[in-house]
Amino acid sequence: MAFKYLVIVESPAKAKTIQRYLGKNYKVVASIGHIRDLPRSRMGIDFNNNYEPDYITIRGKGPVVQDLKKEAKKAEKVYLAADPDREGEAISWHLAYVLDLDPNEKNRVTFNEITKDAVKDAFKEARPIDLDLVDAQQARRVLDRLVGYEISPILWKKVKSGLSAGRVQSVALKMIIDRENEIRNFKPEEYWTISGQFKKNLSKFEAEFYRLKGQKKELPNEKVVQSIVKAIDKEKPFVVDKITRKERIKKPQAAFTTSTLQQTAANQLNFRTYKTMRTAQELYEGISLGRGGATGLITYMRTDSTRISAVAQKEAKEYIQAQYGVEYIGHYVGKSGTQDAHEAIRPTNINHLPADIKKYLSPDQYKLYSLIWSRFVASQMAAAVYDTMQVNLTQNDVTFRANGSQILFEGYQKVYQENNKKDIILPELHEGDNVSLVQIDPRQHFTQPPARYSEATLIKTLEENGVGRPSTYAPTLNTLQKRYYVVIKNRRLEPTELGEIVNEQIIDFFPQIVDTKFTAEMESELDDIETGKREWVPVIDEFYQPFHRDVEKAMDEMKNITVKDEPAGFDCDNCGSPMVIKMGKYGKFYACSNFPECRNTKPIVKEIGVTCPKCKKGNVLERKTKKNRIFYGCDRYPECDFSSWDRPLSRNCPKCGEYLVEKVTTRQKQVKCSNCDYAEDPQK
Repeated sequence: MAFKYLVIVESPAKAKTIQRYLGKNYKVVASIGHIRDLPRSRMGIDFNNNYEPDYITIRGKGPVVQDLKKEAKKAEKVYLAADPDREGEAISWHLAYVLDLDPNEKNRVTFNEITKDAVKDAFKEARPIDLDLVDAQQARRVLDRLVGYEISPILWKKVKSGLSAGRVQSVALKMIIDRENEIRNFKPEEYWTISGQFKKNLSKFEAEFYRLKGQKKELPNEKVVQSIVKAIDKEKPFVVDKITRKERIKKPQAAFTTSTLQQTAANQLNFRTYKTMRTAQELYEGISLGRGGATGLITYMRTDSTRISAVAQKEAKEYIQAQYGVEYIGHYVGKSGTQDAHEAIRPTNINHLPADIKKYLSPDQYKLYSLIWSRFVASQMAAAVYDTMQVNLTQNDVTFRANGSQILFEGYQKVYQENNKKDIILPELHEGDNVSLVQIDPRQHFTQPPARYSEATLIKTLEENGVGRPSTYAPTLNTLQKRYYVVIKNRRLEPTELGEIVNEQIIDFFPQIVDTKFTAEMESELDDIETGKREWVPVIDEFYQPFHRDVEKAMDEMKNITVKDEPAGFDCDNCGSPMVIKMGKYGKFYACSNFPECRNTKPIVKEIGVTCPKCKKGNVLERKTKKNRIFYGCDRYPECDFSSWDRPLSRNCPKCGEYLVEKVTTRQKQVKCSNCDYAEDPQK
């Protein structure tokens, strides 16, 4: 079919969606991501010519480039419609180079959402390629190449082959290890609490020890606690001496940015960061909605702005008023971020209700779309209103405090719940009332060390410190695990011995690379390049000159480090030589010490003391996938194919008789049935 205009995007899914909106005069094709990049086998940067990158066609992309050239020759005009960010601008610039297009010609189109109106409007406002954006992306690429390709060979030579270092990656690794050291050095401290159960008429309620003789009183040990308990006359009523009532307003959170989406999807959906971004990309590029065809369901998912367009606000208000009433309409707009051309992540059409399009979505797509939709709608709704009640109860100079709250107006919580807190309703009380003491419960506690980072909390910390940008977090976390610098245990990031060795060397010889403030300032300089405030070559040169001196020093002074094999404690089945524990690409494993003559290896597995619930003969072992995710399987595999992501327990469900499992979230462990809805209270 003849066409006049060629449109080039990154992915076939995006091409398919856009083609629907442009008509027969346009042909939309995909470059399948970048077509040119720095070579993998060498540095690819000309230090004698202002750090000029030596770009080459990516291996395997030759046929794609030839097809694009062929199609471009047929077209009257070529439009470049890659994503609306630095990366997309760079892809467009590379396409213009290989297709011999003038970068000053108005052939660049961008849209924040893939909808008919947005796409058509974008073509009316085509512009030249933004060379400041290209320079910013090029500076980031050159910077990361300099760090990676100068430090990594030193690590290969001095520590172990296959290692790598990177700007954001090294800072993230240091944060994880610093937290691990906090945990190791943590000394628990004893403290106590005193809970009381009280009764007014037939209503019972809880209160906590608050003050002694009107003053705050620490409860460091049992002696102090017992002195307070002894001061209480169990036969004498407590008197309500103060009641404070007020309304508490709870405003909705803003619609998602990239990092808040990653954090919330991790906490609420148990999505890994990489999975969140992959699924969001699918929703952005378009999903086929039956006869409606491929439709972009969300706005661009790489953004740090919470701004909402006037059109989207208007549509949200109309929907909220129609569904819930005018009193539920809020007035939240959101704040602009670094990439102000973008909005927050929101549905492209508020009337695409999650339940209505569920049949067209995969389970993961449905979960993430529902989260994005509900968070956006909630962000445009009125605040929730609570009636709070605070009651002080006193006897013999000992004061307990009870707190109650009851929701008066749901507001945005009609649509989006951050948690499942229930109303705590206190009985009708008045100052001067007497209440009976039912029970006193003193409890000993010990302070807990800080928790290891989860993917969500690490992303939050990186963002708060200005390290990296939304698009960098998923690949950074992926690389840390791929290099076996960290492993995920119970959904928390735990450093490995190898990670600690690498971190120690980088701290000693490249302190700036792992300095949070320095890395954040570098991100700001990259932003300045994007806005035209700085040239990219001087920024790179200011970084590289002192950095290269550190590289030369490290090459001379860093000592060779050997990751020693550990004795395994048993002999090889094949040759009888002692087995050892070696460090490999996917972690530790058993290997014969007689290598290379004997190549016998075994995975390291751990018995958990549970008989296989399926075959009743084998033992359940803790195993690891190639990506270091822990799972549980029968030692009689492949005869028995039992496996579980959750740790099986040696007791059965009292409700249905199936085996129980221990499920671990970022907050707690809970015992649940593997088959039915039985669950045990994690507090008990």
